[in-house]
Amino acid sequence: MSYESAPGLDVTLDGAVLRLRIDNPKRRNALHDESLAAFLAAVETASHDDAVRAIVLDGAGDDFCSGFDIVTRNRRRGDDPGERPRVGSIQRRLPNQAHRLVPMLLEVQLPIVAVVRGWAAGLGFQLALAVDFAVVADDARLWEPFLSRGFTPDSGATWLLPRLVGLARARDLLLLGRELSGTEAAEWGLVHRAVPATELVAAAEELVARLASAPTAAVGLTKWLLNTGAGLDLHHHLTNEAFAMELSSRSPDFTEVLQAFQERRDPEFGGR
Repeated sequence: MSYESAPGLDVTLDGAVLRLRIDNPKRRNALHDESLAAFLAAVETASHDDAVRAIVLDGAGDDFCSGFDIVTRNRRRGDDPGERPRVGSIQRRLPNQAHRLVPMLLEVQLPIVAVVRGWAAGLGFQLALAVDFAVVADDARLWEPFLSRGFTPDSGATWLLPRLVGLARARDLLLLGRELSGTEAAEWGLVHRAVPATELVAAAEELVARLASAPTAAVGLTKWLLNTGAGLDLHHHLTNEAFAMELSSRSPDFTEVLQAFQERRDPEFGGR
């Protein structure tokens, strides 16, 4: 499989780990058209690349991601109003950009870890919500800036937040613009863990190593069950559990578990 970086996003395949680093520090790592397209392409490719067993997302410099760079995208060039995107550009663009990325992160059958420091705002906040494990610095700042800028939330904010913290707290974040520290986000159950900034990388890498050496097929199917179960009745969800067990129990990793049990040793998963 081939992975390509783009302006604003560094893409690296590091053994079994795909590393995506948002690299636009002058704009607090805001995503733009090119970096978002590369982001989508990398995750889509990883979804059917057997070499990848985990994905890591972080930001260069002091911040994780401040959202999408709407200021640059809508800036006038000179005095010509025709240089601005025409009416309807947001409605046409979002389904193929941020509104495609968030479901992709939820649905890809690979574990994703986000390493969050500094600002995670707007789309950056939603990225931290959509991954499987967000490890955040205790002094990170998570914020939904939409209403303070005069427009409504996007990138799944009004879907993710009520499901994670309930309507009352979702209103606090979206309607009142409350900022959360990393510590508060962990206390609210929005992220996996908050740690001192000096321990952030070590804590995240320990988690990544554990996930990258896990039974990848079973991990991916369990992620699928967790993310689809809330929309199903129990009967249909149990059908999915039976389907997932059928697949995972026929994997080489399950065979390795049986062999390791007989030999009284820990299993060594190959991600197959």
